[in-house]
Amino acid sequence: MSKLYLNKPQLDAEIAKCLNCVSKPCMTACPVNCSPQEFIQHAKAGEFTEAVQSICKNNPMGHTCGLICPDKFCMKACLRAKIDHPINIPLVQATLISKYRQDMTDTDRLPDNNKKIAIVGSGPAGMAAAWKLVKLGYSVKLFEKSDKVGGALNLIPDYRLPYEVIEDDWNYIKRIGKAEVEFRTQVDNPTELLDKGFDGVIMAIGEQNVIDLGVEGEENVVAYADYLKTPTTYEGAKKVGIIGGGNVAADCAMTAKQQGAETISVFVRRKIFDMKVTKKEMQELLDNQIDLVTTTRVCKVEKNADKLDIYTCSTQPGERGYVDIENSTIKREGFDLIIKAIGSRAEKPLDHSKIIYAGDCKIGGSTIVEAVASGLDSAKLLHSKLSGEEK
Repeated sequence: MSKLYLNKPQLDAEIAKCLNCVSKPCMTACPVNCSPQEFIQHAKAGEFTEAVQSICKNNPMGHTCGLICPDKFCMKACLRAKIDHPINIPLVQATLISKYRQDMTDTDRLPDNNKKIAIVGSGPAGMAAAWKLVKLGYSVKLFEKSDKVGGALNLIPDYRLPYEVIEDDWNYIKRIGKAEVEFRTQVDNPTELLDKGFDGVIMAIGEQNVIDLGVEGEENVVAYADYLKTPTTYEGAKKVGIIGGGNVAADCAMTAKQQGAETISVFVRRKIFDMKVTKKEMQELLDNQIDLVTTTRVCKVEKNADKLDIYTCSTQPGERGYVDIENSTIKREGFDLIIKAIGSRAEKPLDHSKIIYAGDCKIGGSTIVEAVASGLDSAKLLHSKLSGEEK
């Protein structure tokens, strides 16, 4: 796990690059308004406790965010890039927290207000909402249908995000106030929680419905969530096809590689520079010789004995996205496993003044830091409703 973080010379080199910009573009770019300029200056001065406090005052999931936050926020805004390369701000953040947060708590908490909030889902939005609410004096109970916290974070391969990191952020949240989680509990009707005495409910259930391909033979395709939850179930697949061009498709490809696949093809409707992956993910795909089959749509999957054949057609940009090119269908044979990773959709939300939605089920598929920001906003909104502050 140590390979995930910066060693001391690397950390020193990264923080030394900070230009201490007065305008703080890195903070402006952060969805939770965390200030890298501030925590890096503390770290430069050897004030590591203060550096961690600076991170955690706006982001309760700083450890997890530091390991998997994409490069399109603070790093993209870093002015150091105009000289050579941007500071690896997320990794600096993760390294500082892993070394110096330890048993740190947060004393900036209001007295108990004797109100209880239910949070359905313990992904990043639910965990962030819990943190904000306990700091405001509420007691919080999270209802999680699986047996561990993290939600969709648990689909991320362990080599990128070990579960201990998610658990570390959750333990930090629990140290602050009254937050507990009830595992293996499915909540289908959130209004029932209000009937049971909860003063408000935050729904942070993610996007639970995998989008269908809508093609013949789709029953032969495995959904990304099923694959990433139990990849060992599919060991032995030597030739793997993945349909999709985003972060989840990249995770599926790298997981298949770890599971021993010899040939991995990722089928993407868009051009390679339109793929929704980070630079790091793209480099990993290329380094591992993953075949990126771009401007290509899978239009049929056919079972052939114990193998699967794929029919694809070429695509090109049109007025409303990419469209098929006529007479371009070809057959690709001999796949052991086909995975669909084209996204998910959420259920339609209930309209209730005391039920607030947060995270992917509200804003659609998002990055972890955007989910955290949504969770914080949902907690503030619910608090304003319950405290009578809402105008």
